[in-house]
Order: sequence, then C-alpha cells, then structure tokens
Amino acid sequence: MSFVDYTANDIACEAYVARPAGAGPHPTVLIAPTVRGPTQLEHDKADALAAEGYRAIVLDHYGKSERDLGDRAMALMNGLLSDRALLRERLLAHLAFAQGLDGVDRDRIAIVGYCFGGLCALDLARTGTDAIRGAVAIHGVFSQPELGPQPPIKAKVLVLHGWDDPIALPDAVLGLTRELTEAGADWQLHAYGHTVHGFTNPEAAVAGRVMYNADADRRANAALSYFLMEVLA
Repeated sequence: MSFVDYTANDIACEAYVARPAGAGPHPTVLIAPTVRGPTQLEHDKADALAAEGYRAIVLDHYGKSERDLGDRAMALMNGLLSDRALLRERLLAHLAFAQGLDGVDRDRIAIVGYCFGGLCALDLARTGTDAIRGAVAIHGVFSQPELGPQPPIKAKVLVLHGWDDPIALPDAVLGLTRELTEAGADWQLHAYGHTVHGFTNPEAAVAGRVMYNADADRRANAALSYFLMEVLA
C-alpha cells in the first residue's frame, strides 16, 4: 500500500494505491470517495479489494491539500456539482493517471463510488468511454450532468441504493433508470428496504438520513464482488 502523487486539471492530487499479491498487471478498481474526500474508510475498502486480487486506487476529488475537511466538504463538492464539465475533465484525468500506473491492466478497469463518488462513477460512465468496463454507484447521487446529448454508455452499471435515502428519492431513481435505458447501458439496480443514505459506513449515525445498515452493507458487498468478477474477468 502506498500514496502516489499525480495531477488532475492542474490540481496536485494524492492517490492511495492498494496492491494485491503476485505479479501484475492486475484488474483495477478506482474508488471515488464520498463528499469528504479520501479518508480511512476508502483506504479500508481499497485494502479489502486488494485482498480479493484487485489493484485498488482511491481517487482524490479536491487535491492533496484538502484533507480533514469538516464543514468545507460540502462547499468543495458543490463547486464541482455546479461545473459538471470540470468534474468530467477531472474524472478523465483520474482515469488517465490510473491507466499509466505500473501493474494496472488497462483493459480491465472499473470504478466504484460512494455518495458523491457514486455520482462521479456514473459521470465517468456517462462520458461514453470504453476504458472502463463497469461503474458502481453505492448510496449515490443521481442528478444528470446536462452536458448535451448523452453518448451511448458502454460500461456496465450497478446501482446499490437505500430505498429510503432522502438524498435520492424514488423519482430520481426512476429518472436514472430511464436515462441508463435510453443510453443503451447494461444496468442493474439493487434497492434495499428500510435503508437510508450512507448504509456502508459504520460511522454513519444520523437517524432517518445517514445511517449504517449491516444487512444492506453485507448484501451490497456481495453484489459488488459478483459484479466485479463479471466485468473484470
């Protein structure tokens, strides 16, 4: 495990890279963090993926100078949400960085995102790139980028969603499914009842809004593992 410096849109970034045992190149999973940027939570998830045989790379939304964000996290996220073209450019820069790393199998890359990172995973798929095989949004945000005509989505898409998530209401979920269908995506949606936002984060504890759910977390991990085996085989 190591930290690797890189640049995305002239922003100095720092990725956390977890490496599996054995010689590469390895199938690779990009991890797009929550609104709070890369934290120990994402590092732990990267380590778990490395134990399953994947090279896992935690991306850096805001730059290496932005850590321990506290209340600033929302402002940084909203800055990118207000400029989805910039966000798209940054995501493509993250992808280019990952493709250039030693040990990465360029033909077997997927992205997994949590919360704001789920939107990032979807936005990377929305570019129409064929450089990723799969995109996973876990308790994600579903708003469309509105950057002109949507090209065909070539990556397979998995959405793992808490049905009672106040950040992604049923109308938004249905809107996403229509969008993915119209873009010709191979998509699937797993919705977990009695589950709100942040259900994979053991530290989430805001009743009715952001709350860990052990059952949903276990089921989502199983669905993620199967999906990655399918798309990165």
